[in-house]
Amino acid sequence: MEMRGMMGGFYKISEWIMRLSVTNVLWIICSLPFIILLFPVLFAQNGDQLLGYFIVAGVVAPFTVFPATAAMFSVARKWVMGEVDAPLLSTYFRNYKDSYKQSMIGGVIYVILFSILIVDFRVYLVKLESLKLLSYLFIALFALLAVSLFNFFSMVVHYHMKTMQLLKNAVLLTIGRPFRSLSTVIMSGAVIGISVSSAKLMFLIPFFTGSVVALLAFWNFYAVYIKLQEQMQKAAEAEAEEERKRLEEEGIVLNAEEGQSSIK
Repeated sequence: MEMRGMMGGFYKISEWIMRLSVTNVLWIICSLPFIILLFPVLFAQNGDQLLGYFIVAGVVAPFTVFPATAAMFSVARKWVMGEVDAPLLSTYFRNYKDSYKQSMIGGVIYVILFSILIVDFRVYLVKLESLKLLSYLFIALFALLAVSLFNFFSMVVHYHMKTMQLLKNAVLLTIGRPFRSLSTVIMSGAVIGISVSSAKLMFLIPFFTGSVVALLAFWNFYAVYIKLQEQMQKAAEAEAEEERKRLEEEGIVLNAEEGQSSIK
């Protein structure tokens, strides 16, 4: 029996708290090697140490945090598509296994691209002072690549495509839908900002931050997906209508020709 009124509202809120927290904890556990290697970043004394820690953590990221994040997005996909009662553990680990290879390969490519952009940025900023302005181009490319990660994870769990197609389409979708991409960044940034805004709210990071970001990111992606599907359907209907008219016109011409031949 479904609970109604205030008690029903509290029950639904408690359900969502459970869903978000369990998914976030699973993500943290599966990303643990990356988190452990990234932890020394907090104690870096200079820029070189900071970069070194990021490089070490980046080496294991494709094999840990990328598959874990893809699995988290798969759970968020279920929620957005209305399957809120899907079993969390089986959904998470089944998709972790199914999407591991693609998310890992995509992670390797992303880490390589990020590394190239960081190195180029440092070279143009420090070594080539006459071309210092070009360093801002690499910042823009870095930001674009970072935002495309949201679409990449959403596409990994939503489409059956080759990895290179997923990567290309993730970047194209980020560029082609700038307002959606910007809204994803703003909402995700707000969630992360609230989580780190004070020591009292830091508990949100291990229990809610990742899963809430995944939910918002996939919700935004799915809105774009639905709109694209509607546009494709309208285009297909318009094409079918044109084809119908063409066949009708050809039929009229054929009927006219048959009539003329009979008269003769």
